[in-house]
Amino acid sequence: MQALFDELTGLLTGDARFAGSNGAGLHIMEDLARKADAGFLQLLLSGGLTRQHFFVNAGEVVVFDKMRFLQFLHSRPTGQNGHTASGGRTGIAGAQEPVRLTWPYSGYVLEGTPQQENETLAAPEIARLFSPKVLTGFLRYSAAGECPPEQLSGKDNLIIRGNNLMVLHSLKKVYNGAVKLIYIDPPYNTGSSTFPYNDNFAHATWLTLIKNRLEAARDLLRDDGAIFVQIDYKEVAYLTVLMDEVFGRENMVQMIAVKTASPAGFKTINPGPVDVTEYILFYTRNRQHFRFRKNYVPVAYDSNYNLVITNPHDEPQQWKLEPLRDVICRENGIPLGHSPQQTGKNAREHWGPYWKLIRDQLMAAYALDHPENLVSIRDPHKPSPKLKKILESSRQQRNKVCVYEKEESGKYGYVMNGGALSFYANKIREIDGVKTPSELLTDFWKDISWDGIAKEGGVKLKNGKKPEKLIKRIIEMVVDSPEDLVLDFYLGSGTTAAVAHKMGLRYIGIEQLDYGENDSRVRLQHVINGDTTGISQAVQWKGGGSFVYCALAQGNGPDGHPGYIAYSEISERKFEMTEAEIILNRQFYGD
Repeated sequence: MQALFDELTGLLTGDARFAGSNGAGLHIMEDLARKADAGFLQLLLSGGLTRQHFFVNAGEVVVFDKMRFLQFLHSRPTGQNGHTASGGRTGIAGAQEPVRLTWPYSGYVLEGTPQQENETLAAPEIARLFSPKVLTGFLRYSAAGECPPEQLSGKDNLIIRGNNLMVLHSLKKVYNGAVKLIYIDPPYNTGSSTFPYNDNFAHATWLTLIKNRLEAARDLLRDDGAIFVQIDYKEVAYLTVLMDEVFGRENMVQMIAVKTASPAGFKTINPGPVDVTEYILFYTRNRQHFRFRKNYVPVAYDSNYNLVITNPHDEPQQWKLEPLRDVICRENGIPLGHSPQQTGKNAREHWGPYWKLIRDQLMAAYALDHPENLVSIRDPHKPSPKLKKILESSRQQRNKVCVYEKEESGKYGYVMNGGALSFYANKIREIDGVKTPSELLTDFWKDISWDGIAKEGGVKLKNGKKPEKLIKRIIEMVVDSPEDLVLDFYLGSGTTAAVAHKMGLRYIGIEQLDYGENDSRVRLQHVINGDTTGISQAVQWKGGGSFVYCALAQGNGPDGHPGYIAYSEISERKFEMTEAEIILNRQFYGD
């Protein structure tokens, strides 16, 4: 083992990619091995021990045993690059390398066929598994109907049927480093038997299946791209560590909690709080290059904004402030009492027992209509020494507005009675075409309703469908341009593709199962024809556009057994294929 490691270390000294790696050598080697980097494999082939241990002869072909190489990296002798060997687990002595999640078969590749236990782990045929595959059954869907496309381009929206691991590796030939946003909603590994996917994988098998696909997805992301993975509490901890490993802990942006249900009507099955929350893990490809787009969410009227400037056209020093509740009462003919309690009694006599509800609704409406005149007196956050002096002076001049120039922006600020005036107008924004009070988006999303989403898009997917508004929010956090590409490789009923289509974005969806009348193809046809559900009103969707559907071609492989056909074998005609389909494949792969 030590001799093998010494030889590998010597080989790496001649590779510029490892110069100055400062402890990141393991991560670089893993990355190159998983990609089957040609230069790195040639380097390993040039050594006597490395060639003997990590390659096998298959006839006239030499095959890289990636699984064995990765296992070697995680079981090296004590003291090498800060790692220790401990039953195949990685310990830390120097803290330069990332912490890694290990489990049985973690170095294997799992094809991941839905509705099967899928314990078969592919190793000898990994190179063939990852090679680009032939596509067939091309159809273009538009408002005019469906027909075989005359040609393909990189601008086409795509829905691809087939094993998502194979499709992802096929896409790498064309879209490597080209995807701006990935959203996936993979099997949750919950033990449920009601979902069409096998959602009851063994734990180690599930981790392997997800890891294989995340590694492929990482290569497809742009350097300024991001990935969002939705999951529930059962696997969120393991998935977080796994994504730390694949994307880098430094590239984690946030774990977002999403309220997906109400506790009303739930039956208590297990002891503990009712489960109404799911999680979305948000990672970037390279956080230094990623540009986050601020997002705002609607909120209710903030009753802290309760003072009205009654003479806004006068100089600020002459402003008079009156409680909003008094303004509402006076405008509705209710006499003001000598105290708030007396005014409240008068309001009750005028409006009846629900007077508070009526008054509060009128206050919220007034605030929305006059936000530039409504203020709250608040303690400033980290005031400068200059502002502190102004605040102290204002405490001595009761009910008089003081004006000062803000150092950081040159704009004017206003203080009164020892506090800063905050204007309600700063909280008002137009969201989805509606003027509303708002606040910055946080890591807890409770405002998106999951009720009634079964009707969105005219298709159903029990326990697996996500609200269009959820995907819209995620897209708005990341996407900058209509040219940006969105990918979902667990497409299901097509929510991600439907939202991207309505927002005028390019997209690729991958799905292995055919849901019949609830399939993504059906949903996207509804979208093209002017679907009015989901986010349609918010984005003023009227219909139009197109997408191309195709599927992985199946035929007989080199061993005579049925399987998916490698693109390199397209000319061997191992299955029925028209000349037009051959041309479309070559257009797709850019040959």
